[in-house]
Amino acid sequence: MMKFIVFFTVLFASANCDALDRQAERFVRLGLEVGQHDPDYVDAYLGPAEWKAAVLENPRSKEEVAAEVRELLAELEAPPSAHADQADRHRALLSMVRAMDTRMRMALGETYSFAEEARLIYDVVVPEYDFASFDRALAEIEAMFPGEGELAERVDRFKDSVQLPEGPRDAVVRRAIDECRSRTLEHIELPPGEGFRLEYVTGKTWGGYNWYQGDNISLMMINLDNPLRIGDVIRLGCHEGYPGHHVWNVLVENQLWKENGWIEYSLYPLFSPFALMAEGSANYGVYLAFPGDERSAFERDVLYPMAGLDTDKIETLGRLRHLTAMLGHARAATVQQYLDGNISRAEAVDRTRRYLLVSAEKAERSIRFAEKYRSYVVNYTLGEDIVRSYIETRSETLDGRWEAFERMLTELKTASDMIDAD
Repeated sequence: MMKFIVFFTVLFASANCDALDRQAERFVRLGLEVGQHDPDYVDAYLGPAEWKAAVLENPRSKEEVAAEVRELLAELEAPPSAHADQADRHRALLSMVRAMDTRMRMALGETYSFAEEARLIYDVVVPEYDFASFDRALAEIEAMFPGEGELAERVDRFKDSVQLPEGPRDAVVRRAIDECRSRTLEHIELPPGEGFRLEYVTGKTWGGYNWYQGDNISLMMINLDNPLRIGDVIRLGCHEGYPGHHVWNVLVENQLWKENGWIEYSLYPLFSPFALMAEGSANYGVYLAFPGDERSAFERDVLYPMAGLDTDKIETLGRLRHLTAMLGHARAATVQQYLDGNISRAEAVDRTRRYLLVSAEKAERSIRFAEKYRSYVVNYTLGEDIVRSYIETRSETLDGRWEAFERMLTELKTASDMIDAD
């Protein structure tokens, strides 16, 4: 009897795996179709070229695509009992299909509140934001920069005083990225030949972007519409590269797709629950790679001299960086009020300028980003909070946090999983 039990257990596990493989392939093919109606949906695709060609050769209406997405979602919501070693994979695929369904419903005209959209796509509960706490941080910054006129203008002038000169700019940026990479490689092993291409662009709503190309290579883009200041380069190098987006993409491609054979990870949807973990880990990665005062020390000792900038403002810049981090949630709070119709667009631009301490031009770009990507903005600050808590409750040592960080990047946890695990 025991032999038959073992036989049927193995057979059942194989059947569940086969079912998941079929559902995963269907997810990828549907994702490519969704991308035809939602142009920002597919961030990268590394799978079979013939699948993409088939989508282009046989286009379907958004109604047809949305209907099949709903069918796949229903399948995943009522599955047979998954084998234990496939449970995490099934849960992750279900969360990605739920997000895909939400985006297609939006493409068909359905509307959601900011909080509901964030819950359905990013698996996160948006907190009640308190503008009074933002005002307290502004008061401290006001004390640092007394004077006439708007505080945002005064802070912007100060930041412009540490703008990277055009001549050494590329060398400074590359040196910063190299440092982010070397610090990451002390803790995370990456495949031989991994790397990135760097491009400078204009006309974008974002400051930096990592477009993963596959085979361990990324295209890292920096938008020069924004003045590039000395304090930006470590953040960009860590966030877009090491240990941020580039590292995450490399690990997902190699471990989840190529080693496990999970085809769903050949498609990188921009709008999925893993966007929160990706953006949160990329932000937290700055503090992991440069703990304590190490970021300011590296900027002072290496980057400032390369850029030909005086270091007399570095202490003020560090203090400002700390206080403006406390204002980070003001962006999501403002966008939530705007997209929910509680404030006008002009008010949203004004609040962005006030609480993010940016120029009118940059505030306008920030709101255009929100209009395009909507509740995605929660992934940066709320994502960082969730990742930080998850990592730092697992270890009090730097080495232990790096180990937890690397595991987290491929263990298929979404925001609610990480919060429940705490």
